[in-house]
Amino acid sequence: MPRLEGKVALITGGARGQGLAAGTAFVNEGARVVLADVLDDEGKAAAEQIGERGRYLHLDVTSEDDWVNGVAETEERFGPINVLLNNAGILRFGAIEKMTLNEYMTVINVNQVGVFLGMRAVAPSMRRAGGGSIVNVSSVEGMRGGYNLAAYGASKFAVRGMTKVAAVEFGRHGIRANAVCPGAIDTPMVRAQGLEGVDIDTMFGTIPARRAGQPEDVADLMVFLASDESRFITGTDIVIDGGATSFIGWGGPLPSL
Repeated sequence: MPRLEGKVALITGGARGQGLAAGTAFVNEGARVVLADVLDDEGKAAAEQIGERGRYLHLDVTSEDDWVNGVAETEERFGPINVLLNNAGILRFGAIEKMTLNEYMTVINVNQVGVFLGMRAVAPSMRRAGGGSIVNVSSVEGMRGGYNLAAYGASKFAVRGMTKVAAVEFGRHGIRANAVCPGAIDTPMVRAQGLEGVDIDTMFGTIPARRAGQPEDVADLMVFLASDESRFITGTDIVIDGGATSFIGWGGPLPSL
């Protein structure tokens, strides 16, 4: 039997990258999926790509009204929500002394407030479903200090904290919450940081995995956390970074084996 048979999943940032990879994997495992995003053209094309079990929904994760409407539309189309994948996020670099409050809050509102609003909006639907799984996307930058990443790092640390609180508050309703902490993943968000045309695998060739991650690598983990296979896992952070945080320094290639 497919691992997500009968489940209904709402995925933010679902138009491309990790979100689309997860949506594709979820559908392949039997789920019905709503891909939510603000990139309407890409989102509609993505939903068509994954077939009749998928649907696109315009949803700005910083909007309370969009969340209310998004949950209602998902339930109307597919039924109560079993899986929430809070994947939407943005990356902005900026030194603390030079970053404006508006720049800082733009990142916080999408990456942190968006996750809070999503969990709050979806929890009643999950109770109606008899339980569910919340998967929040944090980052390895939510576990360490990254240069010029005050806003991004703060938002991703916050995601980890909120995930643990959600696990405590929602556990009695059969709702689990876990955070995924990716490292360098080859996505449009990462490419947009001036890396178009760059060989990212070579750039990250010094980490133990000797390459950057692909969205499908993360999607496989998300399938596991969405499925009943992870039924006793909640309130935790799972790092998926090819071993990047397991060693100190980036000062040269690994020795040949």
